[in-house]
Amino acid sequence: MDDVDLSQTITDILEGDTEKFAEIMQVYQKSIFLYCYHMLGNYAEAEDSGQEVFLKAYRSLGKYKREVPFGAWLYKIAYNHCIDMIRKRKLAKYLPFFYRDDKENKPVDLRIEAHYFDEFVHRALSKLSAEERNLLILRCVDEKSYEEISQILGRSNAALRKKYGRTAAKFRQYYAQAKGVCAYDIGQGSGSETTFS
Repeated sequence: MDDVDLSQTITDILEGDTEKFAEIMQVYQKSIFLYCYHMLGNYAEAEDSGQEVFLKAYRSLGKYKREVPFGAWLYKIAYNHCIDMIRKRKLAKYLPFFYRDDKENKPVDLRIEAHYFDEFVHRALSKLSAEERNLLILRCVDEKSYEEISQILGRSNAALRKKYGRTAAKFRQYYAQAKGVCAYDIGQGSGSETTFS
């Protein structure tokens, strides 16, 4: 869906053709689910959160300012929702670890988590702040540009690049600790992006 189609779809929804919101969901549903999954670390919560994000977006569609990219607006809603979820749990460091006996009762969850879940990645992510986790997920998992992230988080490109560099270094260190290897074995090549999914 290009910008013109998206703009027309939003206009149609605001004029009463509410069924067209399904078209927007179809475009963004997978990426928002994966974003919530990486932020929250739990399949069921990510699924529920994805639905909540779209519900909030639908209810707030009249307040959407068209000069802001729709994707950035949607990710901002997702970020705020995930932060609220984390705060509700009152955990300073968050990301639960999944246990085999829990997974074996949920074959669908097991398949999803087997594909997207890496215990070492989640251990490393759990040591980062929610803001740091958010930055890595937007940059590495969702492959957002610094410009897009700047629009989502309301921070300058330069500040985000510096923060990303520090956060990626911290992530590599925590990941190395989780795997029990030297941080230099993890790939600290100059300018290389940290990737995980």
